[in-house]
Amino acid sequence: MDPVRFGLVGYGFGGRYFHAPLLSAAPEVDFLGVVTTNAERRELVAREHPQVATFDSLEALVEAGAEAVAISTPADTHRALTDRALDLGLAVVCDKPFALDADAARASVERAERLGLPLAPYQNRRWDSDFLTLRSLVDSGRLGTVTRFESRFERFSPVPGPPGAGGGTLRDFGSHLVDQALVLLGPVAAVYAEWHVNPQGLDDDFFVALTHESGAHAHLWGSWVQGAPGDRFRVAGTEGAYVVGGPMDGQEGALLDGRTPATEGANWGAEPESRWGRFSRGEGSEVVPTVNGRWDTFYPAFAAAVRGVGAMPVPARDAIATATVLDAARRSTKEGTVVRLGG
Repeated sequence: MDPVRFGLVGYGFGGRYFHAPLLSAAPEVDFLGVVTTNAERRELVAREHPQVATFDSLEALVEAGAEAVAISTPADTHRALTDRALDLGLAVVCDKPFALDADAARASVERAERLGLPLAPYQNRRWDSDFLTLRSLVDSGRLGTVTRFESRFERFSPVPGPPGAGGGTLRDFGSHLVDQALVLLGPVAAVYAEWHVNPQGLDDDFFVALTHESGAHAHLWGSWVQGAPGDRFRVAGTEGAYVVGGPMDGQEGALLDGRTPATEGANWGAEPESRWGRFSRGEGSEVVPTVNGRWDTFYPAFAAAVRGVGAMPVPARDAIATATVLDAARRSTKEGTVVRLGG
């Protein structure tokens, strides 16, 4: 298939490390350029991706022949930029949090549907190595029926977490945590949440408890101020349990170090044995080799969907489901109640 001509809006942390290297490495993508008016970031683009142009606006990107765009800007700009890109006829990938609330997410999704344009939230954590390994254990039946899913995105940082423009920690880390819970366990019936708000007025630590319609429970933690991060996953099923410690999936660290799928080849996403999890049933326990993480599959899959020869890697309406749960979590923190969803 002909590569999809792709642009990127924003070259901050997310655009620089989580999007540009993966766009550049995908043979299904022709990475045209980056929209940024920041002089320092334009210099970074020129140095790190010399084959890529920079543009002042989405309109200029379209004039250069772009067919699709990835949006990696502060969260409070996501909806306006997504809608503008769609109105210009572009297929869109929007980073998390996809929108600040479910109503905004729904409006953008319905706009894309009316215009007949591909739209996807960038839920790259569906292709984390440990989450792919967990899904393989579930799909094979080895865990039996999952009854409890414990998941953590916990860090200790002097930086308090995403600023208000970034949506806060619940929207930031919570977007991935909730999305993974929905993928694994299905729709949510009830939400209870707690959070800590720092002196700057930003949430930097949270806990969310989900009761799924299946009867399974998900307990989710996210933090920038946790001095003792817990296990990444502890998942209980009727036939056993799977536990994975920290640190987080190594693809993030690899990208920060300047390694990419293009430089690593078949070794991309491989985890050292020290990060492999364990399957346990009572006193019996054994190591489970972790499958390679595959963040590198997102953009090729999205490009195929744009060309009409493959399914969307993350359906747009999944962003509404995630935002609905996060809305309920924020309501729960403020009211101190369990929030019921659905009928």
